[in-house]
Amino acid sequence: MSAPPAPPLLLASTSAQRRAILQQLGIPFDVTAPRYVEHDPPAGDATALVSDHAREKARSVAEDADGRPVLGVDTTVVLGGRIYSKPENAGDAEEMLEQLAGKTHAVISGLCLLTPAWEIVEAEATLVTFRPLTPRELGLYVASGEWEGRAGGYAIQGLGAGLVERVEGDYLNVVGLPASLLVRLLAQRFAGVYGFG
Repeated sequence: MSAPPAPPLLLASTSAQRRAILQQLGIPFDVTAPRYVEHDPPAGDATALVSDHAREKARSVAEDADGRPVLGVDTTVVLGGRIYSKPENAGDAEEMLEQLAGKTHAVISGLCLLTPAWEIVEAEATLVTFRPLTPRELGLYVASGEWEGRAGGYAIQGLGAGLVERVEGDYLNVVGLPASLLVRLLAQRFAGVYGFG
């Protein structure tokens, strides 16, 4: 006798990258836009910031979930204690990428999984090393427009892959969803229901 189908997660995000990762993992889901406005990052703890954003995104749509698990995620880039959120314009993107060039930065995601009975918030960090970049390479990448809406000003799953020398940790976390963390939490909380555990 086959198991009943898993209830779809409610993803509190409109990110195409997060949708693609959930599809890749075979996790059923529905999408709704979070009703939470992110605040500007303060100086300090990036892990606390993304964890707070992930929790508030998930909570903002919990009433629409009909008892299903809700998933909220937020990602940022950190180098030398500075938080690099999404660039506001091309000049901002070029400045960010120039600062990341030739260095190792952290991509930190907060993930919140909640149901009416419980709430879990955890964070995941992946280290990404950029190769040294010439002004021409920076200009060509910025001209592509791929930096728009991306924490740190790049998309590793696109042309941004050419900026990267090395990744240490969960690659999919850099794309936009800490997949290994999500799979572990689903296995712990819903053993076998989503195909994990």
